[in-house]
Amino acid sequence: MIANPIYGGAYAYGKSRSVPRYDGRSGIRHKARDEWLALIPDAHEGYVSWERAEEIRKMLSDNVPASRHHGAPKHGDALLAGLFRCKRCGRKLTVRYTGNKHNIPRYSCWRGLLDNGEPRCVAFGGLRVDDAIEEALLGVVEPGAVTAAIEAERNMASQRDQVQDAFLRDLEAARYAADRAFRQYDAADPENRLVTSELEARWNSALARVGEIESKIAKHRTVTPQPFLMSASQVAAIAGSLRTVWTAPTTDARLKKRIVRTLINEVVADLDDGTSEIVLVIHWVGGVHTELRLPKRRRGQRNATPDDIVDAVRQLVLIANDDVIAGVLNRNGLTTGNGNRWTRERVTALRSYRKIPVFRPQIDGVEPWLNLGGAAKLLGITPKTLRLAAEAGEIEGTHPLPDGPWIFSRSRLTTSQARQILDRVRQNPRHPAGSHPNQESLFPSIT
Repeated sequence: MIANPIYGGAYAYGKSRSVPRYDGRSGIRHKARDEWLALIPDAHEGYVSWERAEEIRKMLSDNVPASRHHGAPKHGDALLAGLFRCKRCGRKLTVRYTGNKHNIPRYSCWRGLLDNGEPRCVAFGGLRVDDAIEEALLGVVEPGAVTAAIEAERNMASQRDQVQDAFLRDLEAARYAADRAFRQYDAADPENRLVTSELEARWNSALARVGEIESKIAKHRTVTPQPFLMSASQVAAIAGSLRTVWTAPTTDARLKKRIVRTLINEVVADLDDGTSEIVLVIHWVGGVHTELRLPKRRRGQRNATPDDIVDAVRQLVLIANDDVIAGVLNRNGLTTGNGNRWTRERVTALRSYRKIPVFRPQIDGVEPWLNLGGAAKLLGITPKTLRLAAEAGEIEGTHPLPDGPWIFSRSRLTTSQARQILDRVRQNPRHPAGSHPNQESLFPSIT
């Protein structure tokens, strides 16, 4: 009904035509609007004005997710869903969500492939693109935010004053009618009971009307907030917090999409293979065009494991298996490229992808690489002494992670530097390396 011209008070004729069907009968097909035989606005009284009816019709047309329209804003996180158009084929780009929580948008030109089997034109991730469009949008909106806030407050105050003025005018008219009814009743002859009873009823009705309007005024003043007069600095502070409100997690995604559709007609996207960049041309509502160039993310760049974690795994496989390595990485607060905790399977997948060999214990038990406890036992000193020597650079050792094991090479533990550490410890009378000769054991040998 709201799409019918009658809704706006217009007369229309010749909106459809008869067409033959495959079974020989005739069917009805709707014509385009420029093919109608007659369209006369303001021909009769409508439910709304003709201008308002046209705005509603355009809104309904834009909410249809066809190739020439934006489509209605949805709940998804993709800010530009329905606004992207491919520069190569002219079709609308579709959006799909990836990631563990399905919250990472990705824009792709799939219609040619799905409809006609044509090769896919362009595809790129949506996080970086949405961030760039948000920055451009906020840069356009923020300069006029102060003026918009002041104008909104002025309009609200004016609207409140108009309602109150209307109630006061009604109250003045009701009081005049009540006073007039009282004067008529007072001037009547008391002996004429029929006349006086009728005048008394009119007077009571006028008084009830006055009380009804007074209650409406009291209710209006109660429920309507009073205007808060803000200074220019306060209004500027509110306008400056637009970016904070926009990026708040509680802000509705559909509201942000409506704001984007108010300011942007569409965004034409293309890929520059020579410079590996995403080329975006923003078509603003006022007719201005802005070009943005963003570096295209390489495959696996965003969710790849950091190089420092890969280097730590390369060193930890010298003394530990995948299960132990996963525990060490989690203890240090490290996660995968996708933000997940490490497990044995994920460490195995990382080693397989990076071609890192697996830890295999030696058959004879002589390991070429030792941890702190094994190296200290081999030298005959305490682990703390060996750790302090390694931290001071007196012996070579590797410490890949702050909250992780030390790694020592067996060949380095047989050098002259290691023997010097052992000799110095044995010569220290306060901290002897071995037991005192007079120390007795609580469990004497029975053999």
